[in-house]
Amino acid sequence: MRNRAVEILVLDDDSDTLEILSHMLSTDDKHVETTTSPIQAMDLLARKSFHILLLDLKMPDMNGIEVLQRIREKDRDLAVIVLTAYPSVETAVASLKGGVSDYVEKPIDKDKLLDAVRSVIRSKGLLRDPEESLLASVGAKIRVKRKNQELTLKQVARRTGLSVSLLSQIERAESAASVSSLYKIASALGSSLEELFEGY
Repeated sequence: MRNRAVEILVLDDDSDTLEILSHMLSTDDKHVETTTSPIQAMDLLARKSFHILLLDLKMPDMNGIEVLQRIREKDRDLAVIVLTAYPSVETAVASLKGGVSDYVEKPIDKDKLLDAVRSVIRSKGLLRDPEESLLASVGAKIRVKRKNQELTLKQVARRTGLSVSLLSQIERAESAASVSSLYKIASALGSSLEELFEGY
């Protein structure tokens, strides 16, 4: 089943910047909306469910830190990536206090911005890449089966001959296991490869 798109809202007082950012970020699995108005952004956030907000810090009507504080009064979970052409210790500290996921300097480097967005997507569990999604699914199934049998990673490592570190990485979808490793894990848990890949 296809996952729904990651919803991104971009708030910046410069319309040219909005156009560039929208072009950079829009893909089949990322839907981007933009606005130059902090008030409109607050309204959109109240009415729609966004996963990520890209927030310019320096705007004429209301600065980004104030917008961030207002957002956090109602929503602690929204991922916020701060954009600024005027980085400072004060704004960095205020951003951290506001639970910002990342801090990207202007002029915006496309690769850095995309890395920041990908990092948020991974950390929030908004996996869109099919391979990442598969790894997460297999890792979660292994963890559930292990926990249901009240086995520790160390015990599974002893049964499979695999390292505790590798097993932990597989469960957290941080490492792609070989078919051989997955077979050993499935056997150790009294399961089958078919069960681990169920749904794919």
